Amino acid sequence: MAAVQGNLVDADEEKDIKSEPSSDGCGNNHANDGRPPSTSPGASSGSNKSAAGAPEDQQTLLAVLQFLRKNNLTESVEILRREAGLPEDSLDSKGNDSSGAGSGGAAGAGDVEGGDASSLLSRVTVSSSAGAQAPTKAVAEDQPDVNVVLSAYSQQGDPALYEVYYSGLKRFIETVLDCHRAELSQVFYPLFVHMYLELVYNNHETEAKAFFEKFSGDQECYYEDDLRVLSGLTKKEHMRGNETLLDFRTSKFVLRISRDSYQLLKRHLQERQNNQIWNIIQEHLYIDIFDGMPRSKSQIDAMSGSLAGEGKREANKAKVYYGLLKEPEIELPLDDEDEEAENEEGKPKKKKPKKDSMGSKSKKQDPNAPSQNRIPLPELKDSDKLDKIMYMKEATKKIRLGPDSLPSICFYTFLNAYQGLTAVDFTDDSSLIAGGFADSTVRVWSVTPKKLRKVKSAADLNLIDKESDDVLERIMDEKTASESKVLYGHSGPIYGISFSPDRNYLLSSSEDGTVRLWSLLTFTCLVGYKGHNYPVWDTHFSPHGYYFVSGGHDRVARLWATDHYQPLRMFSGHLADVTCTRFHPNSNYVATGSSDRTIRLWDVLTGNCVRIFTGHKGPIHALAFSPNGKFLASGATDGRVLLWDIGHGLMVGELKGHTDTIYSLKFSRDGEILGSGSMDNTVRLWDATKAFDDLETDDFTAATGHIHLQDNSQELLLGTYMSKSTPVIHLHFTRRNLLLAAGAYNP
Repeated sequence: MAAVQGNLVDADEEKDIKSEPSSDGCGNNHANDGRPPSTSPGASSGSNKSAAGAPEDQQTLLAVLQFLRKNNLTESVEILRREAGLPEDSLDSKGNDSSGAGSGGAAGAGDVEGGDASSLLSRVTVSSSAGAQAPTKAVAEDQPDVNVVLSAYSQQGDPALYEVYYSGLKRFIETVLDCHRAELSQVFYPLFVHMYLELVYNNHETEAKAFFEKFSGDQECYYEDDLRVLSGLTKKEHMRGNETLLDFRTSKFVLRISRDSYQLLKRHLQERQNNQIWNIIQEHLYIDIFDGMPRSKSQIDAMSGSLAGEGKREANKAKVYYGLLKEPEIELPLDDEDEEAENEEGKPKKKKPKKDSMGSKSKKQDPNAPSQNRIPLPELKDSDKLDKIMYMKEATKKIRLGPDSLPSICFYTFLNAYQGLTAVDFTDDSSLIAGGFADSTVRVWSVTPKKLRKVKSAADLNLIDKESDDVLERIMDEKTASESKVLYGHSGPIYGISFSPDRNYLLSSSEDGTVRLWSLLTFTCLVGYKGHNYPVWDTHFSPHGYYFVSGGHDRVARLWATDHYQPLRMFSGHLADVTCTRFHPNSNYVATGSSDRTIRLWDVLTGNCVRIFTGHKGPIHALAFSPNGKFLASGATDGRVLLWDIGHGLMVGELKGHTDTIYSLKFSRDGEILGSGSMDNTVRLWDATKAFDDLETDDFTAATGHIHLQDNSQELLLGTYMSKSTPVIHLHFTRRNLLLAAGAYNP
C-alpha cells in the first residue's frame, strides 16, 4: 500500500509543478531532469519559512523535536528545547496535533526515515498556514501531500448558497447574446465539479447530493464518464487517493474564451459580489483569452471533451521540424552490383518523382526537416542497404492510389483465437505477421512460402565456412523450419507489439509492466525493459530502428534505446493512461494518445511537449502520421477520426462514419488514402489528399487557434468494407500499396 501511495504522490508532484500559468502548459520533463526526491522536502520547507515568518520557524522546530523524540534521542530533544527557549509541555500538545493531521497519522519509530520526516514537516507547515494562501501553494508545488491538494476546498461558504450561486450564473449565461452564450457555457462543467467537491470536502453531504442531482444533467454528454466517477465521491474520505479528483484539482482546467465574453462574465460576478464562483475561476481555471470574434458552439464542441479542457495556445507555438530526413545515397551500389545495370538504371529514377511527391526531397534538404544529426541515428548496415534497394525495386511496381483506384484489401482473420488476440503487427516488407495474446504469448507467422528458421547452435556454427557466399543461409538450421513460432516469457496479457525496421527484432509490451525485445533469428528474449510499474499498453519501434517508445497505465511514456536498460527520456504530462504511441517518420518526435482524451507530441531531443491536441470525446486508441510527416490522424472510442496539422498545431478535419472504437489507422505509402479499422467490423478508406488539399490557409485564424471545419465526411469517404464478424485491430499498406488488415473472428 505504501508503495502505491508513494507512486501516486510522485506522479502528482510532476503534474502539480506544471499546472501553474507560468509554465508552458506542456508538462515538460526529461529523464535526466527529475530532481532527486530528497531535495524537495527541504526546498518546500525553506520556501514556507520565508513566506510565513516567525510562527513558521516555531512549527518547523516543533516538527524537528517531534522527529528526534520519535527516534528516542531524548538528550538532543532537551538540549534543543532549552536552546530554543520552549516550555516543556509545548512539545506534547503541539506535537500530537500535528502528527495526527497527516493522511495516515504518525508512522512507527522504525519507519520514520527521511521521507516520513519530510512529510511530517510539510503536514505541520500546512496546518499552521492554512490561512495564508502563498505558503500553501508553495507546499503544493513541491510536495503535494493529498491533504495539501484537497485543503484548497476548505472554504467557509454557506452550503445553502452554492445552488443559488450556480443557478444565478446559469440564468445569466442563458440570457446573454447568442454569440457569447456558447463560450460562457464552457465554465459550467469545471465550476460544477469544483463546487460539488467543495461541498463534499466540507462534509455537507446532503447539500452536495442535492447539488449533483440538480445540475449534473445540464453538463455536456461527453463528460458522462467523469460524472459517473464523481457521483461515487460522496464523503470526504472518498476523495483521498482518488486519481481523477487529484488530477482535476492539480491541473487547471483550460478554457479558451474571447476577451468580450470574459469581460461580460467578470463584470457579472463582480456586480453580484459572487466571490465563491470568482475564487474558483481564479484558483482552478486557466482562461486562455483571445482577441476577436467569439467562437460558435460547433467550433467549441470540436475542441472540447478532454479531462483538463483545451490545450493552451502557447503550448502549440513551439517550432516543430516535421519534414523528412534526407534519404541516404545508395543508388550507386545498385548500379554497380547489379548485372543488368542498364535495365535497373531507370528504376531509381522512376522512383525519384514519387519520393519527391511524398515530401522526401532526396536531393534537396527540406527546410522543415531537422538536421541529419539532431539526434544520433544508427548507421546503415550492408543488410539495410540491400533492403533499401529491394524497397526501391518494389516501389517501381507500387500502384498509385486515389478515388478512382482504390487498394485491394487482404484480411488476415485469426480463427479460434481462444487465447484472445490483443495486438497485431506486420513487418515493413509484409513477410511476417505477429500476434500478441491474452494468454501472455507472442506468436509469429511467415506469410510467404519461406519458413521461419532458427540460427544453428554455437557448436554447429563453428563448422561453417565463414567465407562462403551463402553463409547467411548456412547458419540457419533447417530442422527448426516451421510456419510459426511461439515466444514465451511475459506473465500477463500482451497489449502492444512492434517489429524493428530490419526485421531482426520484435518488441512486446504486457500487463506485467515490462517491454521485451525478442530476436527473430533465435526466437528468444534478449532483454526485458523494466521501468513501468503498471501495465504497458503500447510500444513502437522508431522508423530508423534502435529507439522505441512505450506508454502505460502509469501515465508516462518512456523513450528507450535497445542497448540501454534505463529509459533515455520520460514524457510526463498526461492525466490518465498513455494508451497508444507512435514515432514521427523522421524519428525526432513521438506522439502519444491517452485516456485523458488528449494527444501530445514530444520532442525526442529535449523531452519537451511541443503540441497538445484536444477534441476527442473518449480514450484515444490509434495514431498515424502521414508519410510526408506534416499531418497526424487519431482515432478514439468516440468513433471519430481527427486530422491534425502538426506545423500549425491545429485540428484540420473530422471524419465521421464509424460506430465503434477505432483501433487502427494507416496512410497509404504515398499518403493519398487513409485507412481506418474499427470494432464495428469495418475498414473505411478516406481521401486524405482531398482532406488536406481543401485546406485554405486563410481559414487558419491565429487569434483563436482554430479552423472552420467542413462537415464533408461523406465526400471524403471512398469505401466501407465489412468483415463478417471480425473487429479490425490492425492495418498495414504493403510496399506496393496493397492493404492488409487483421483481427480475430468474433462468432
